[in-house]
Amino acid sequence: MEEDDVTIREQNFHSQVREYIICFLLFAVLYIVSYFIITRYKRKSDDHEDEDAVVNRISLYLCTFTLAVSGGAVLLLPFSIISSEILLSFPKNYYIQWLNGSLIHGLWNLVSLFSNLCLFVLMPFAYFFLESEGFAGSKKGLRARVLETFVMLFLLALLILGIVWVASALIDHDTASMESLYDLWDFYLPYLYSCISLLGGLLLLMCTPVGLSRMFTVMGQLLVKPTILEDLDEQIYCFHLQEEALRRRLNGCSSHLSSCSGSDPHLHKELATIRTHRTKLERRKKASAWEKNLLYPIVMLVLLTGTTISVLMVALNILYLLVDETAMPKGSTDRGIGNTSSLSTFGVAQAALEILLMFYLLVSSVVGFYSLRGFQILTPRQHDTTMTTIIGCCVSILVLSSALPVMSRTLGITRFDLLGDFGRFNWLGNLYIVLSYNLLFAVVTTLCLVRKFTSAIREELLKALGLDKLQLSHSPTDPETGKLSANGHQKTL
Repeated sequence: MEEDDVTIREQNFHSQVREYIICFLLFAVLYIVSYFIITRYKRKSDDHEDEDAVVNRISLYLCTFTLAVSGGAVLLLPFSIISSEILLSFPKNYYIQWLNGSLIHGLWNLVSLFSNLCLFVLMPFAYFFLESEGFAGSKKGLRARVLETFVMLFLLALLILGIVWVASALIDHDTASMESLYDLWDFYLPYLYSCISLLGGLLLLMCTPVGLSRMFTVMGQLLVKPTILEDLDEQIYCFHLQEEALRRRLNGCSSHLSSCSGSDPHLHKELATIRTHRTKLERRKKASAWEKNLLYPIVMLVLLTGTTISVLMVALNILYLLVDETAMPKGSTDRGIGNTSSLSTFGVAQAALEILLMFYLLVSSVVGFYSLRGFQILTPRQHDTTMTTIIGCCVSILVLSSALPVMSRTLGITRFDLLGDFGRFNWLGNLYIVLSYNLLFAVVTTLCLVRKFTSAIREELLKALGLDKLQLSHSPTDPETGKLSANGHQKTL
């Protein structure tokens, strides 16, 4: 009997060590990838080692950690679905016994813990540490900046806790809620993270429909469009004429610096714009027939199919919510992943489709986020992004990625129950909030797509009829100068 107890304890010990090693390796891979991504966009600083360089390096490491946690939050639901399907397909396989419910639940709990840590501690610390200079009258240095940062964090914590305390006291008036107001760990942090997840879900609700329609424009810019009723040679020739004219003006300004000093930057910017348009046209001209006539329609068809399937799944989920209570998103504490039947009706094929749709929605939400007017200032530029902007980007991506599993389950993209603290959000049990969320997503996405395609069809019709030569289309040149537009005709003044 004692030997059996020792054997069980040894198995539990080895299982815990194995889970820690797997979690560490997964996070190490995410951290390395995140580091290369951030250093690709971070503005290069001087090699001189000073106080600001140390602060920037610490902020860089904290941002890398936050971006790695965001990647883990994105991969949580796909990894769990894949693990469940593998365990269902190979229940007795010795080599996949490490892939169990304990590991999956541990990953969900770790991501939830690190998300709270990054959102409420690390990112505010990185921002205040970057902006700090030390209190007036104190000796300058890293110690003074750290002291100011911790004071600011303490004041921010008091402010946030006070807001949460007042909000919870106004919403819940029962005795149990009043007693829980003084419970910091079991009430404040879950309630606060629940509010953040709701804000993240609302942000996804704004970004994803815009991103789904914006994806067609982005892919149209990356791929080569088919040439229909267009004379590329004529347009390239017109851009050459404009480029030569601007060069002659710049050469004239170089000999008369006093008279052209004010317009010189504008001319350089206009010349760069014309060169960019000419390069795009030359790329379209040199592209192969299969790239223009086959690849572009296939990609557009794939995007349209993915968007249509997403809207249809949301519409079906709305019907399920009206007739079946089990369609409500809920948390699960069952550690027996892979012990029951598949949550996907069509098995592995549907699970793969759900994972692809989740990644598609994630990419669309990021594209939509940076397309919104209020967040365009956070758009990163390669080797020209400040640390303050990187901190804002990391916080935004963390909020979006943490809300992605909740949104996927709320919209009915997957039937996999939320694990860990992700399933403890208070608003998930409110039918009116969940139903309104689904209705808004379906309606807004449909309206964005209709507006996108009708405007695209209208532009193509105008271009085919030759009406784009009027003042209906946009040109990279200044409309007040009367220069040649891209189609080779003068603009109507």
